[in-house]
Amino acid sequence: MKIARFSRIGFILAAAGSAVGLGNIWKFPYMTGENGGGAFVLIYLLTITVIGLSLFIAEVLLGKAARNDSVTTFETLAPKNGHLWKYAGFIIFAGTLILSFYLIVIGWIIKYVYISATSLPTAVKEAGATFGGMVTTDVVGQFIFFNVAFFITIFIVTRGIKQGIEKVNLILMPLLIIILLALFFYATTLSGFSQALSFLFVPDWSKVTNTTVLQAVGHAFFTLSLGMGTIMAYSASLSNDTNIVRASISVAVIDTAIALIAGIVIFSFIFTGGAEAAGGPGLVFISLPPIFAEFGSLGNLFSVAFFVALGFAGITSAVSLIEPTVLYMTNRFNLSRARSLVYLGGVTYVLGTMALLSNIEEYKSYVTFGGKGFFDILDFTSSSIMLPFGGIIIAVFVGHVLQRERVYSLLKEYMSDRVFALWYFTIKYIIPIAVSAVMINKIFF
Repeated sequence: MKIARFSRIGFILAAAGSAVGLGNIWKFPYMTGENGGGAFVLIYLLTITVIGLSLFIAEVLLGKAARNDSVTTFETLAPKNGHLWKYAGFIIFAGTLILSFYLIVIGWIIKYVYISATSLPTAVKEAGATFGGMVTTDVVGQFIFFNVAFFITIFIVTRGIKQGIEKVNLILMPLLIIILLALFFYATTLSGFSQALSFLFVPDWSKVTNTTVLQAVGHAFFTLSLGMGTIMAYSASLSNDTNIVRASISVAVIDTAIALIAGIVIFSFIFTGGAEAAGGPGLVFISLPPIFAEFGSLGNLFSVAFFVALGFAGITSAVSLIEPTVLYMTNRFNLSRARSLVYLGGVTYVLGTMALLSNIEEYKSYVTFGGKGFFDILDFTSSSIMLPFGGIIIAVFVGHVLQRERVYSLLKEYMSDRVFALWYFTIKYIIPIAVSAVMINKIFF
């Protein structure tokens, strides 16, 4: 089956759109706040350079070499036992699990665009009640916005690589960057700007613990959308003249820059408003709205812009979560994209509905298993087990299964021999050990 090709800029923006998601603008700031700021950021930057970028290049390499879905990629590239290695390609189903609850969060963001434009909560207590009430009692409202996020995502993917995924990223990624830069330039005028810079970039090593290091390593890994076949699927559609190392670096730079800019913007507003940096997962939904409200009508504009940017980041990532499985179904079963999306969309919708209901007080007992709500089960299973396991599989396959000579032949025109040797050592030894440590820590500690 012929696969449509990304343009070079289309691939970079699509891969960056996949990487730049809620993890950059929602999760990165609150994790930084909880882990003391600058030391966490420095460890994050080091690990995204060593672990994240190395694994990203490995996944791009596999996708471009095979130009197929993830299952077929492992099956055809394995020197032997391809019939067994094809099962490694089922890492793609992690994306389906993530998408099912990811769409719920995108629905929250769409709701907050409306709240931002109408009536922002003016106190943290009020903001907490607004967010908590939405998540735990507003079943109808959540379903409406969940459906909006669901149908936007499915529609984009039905349009294919060129007319759907590439086109939406060519529009949304520049808009996301423009909105964040506008907020950044305004943040430079706030009294909390210098404090935000100090908090983010001056490390306080006394606040570093083993957990800090492991969380930084884990977030550096997850923020680039690695371990679930997305980058492999996108790379199958790379143009032949694309420099895969340069493209990988471009994506990593865009991804990291957006996370840092978002952090500066958020903490500038947080410190200007006198709020606490360690706001936890509710930092964006609970701590920020009352601070925006202090700016009056201008604050409504800032809040709308911020949540629109967050929504753009969420949609570009949501699209990438389902594409690898669509590619697998169209290639292996000769299904149309539309038919594939009917099946996948149905599974995603059912799982998402169960996850949504698991947060609603009236229904949560029906979708709670082993003391955990279904939303939390999906989150834990995908992020703590499936994604790191997928990363380990990719590193082991490239570093230990493929012949070194073949890997070298695929990269020699993009890397010097010395850089290749360092990269190959990282893939073969450092990544399996580091990612295993993150996985074990999350599961057992």
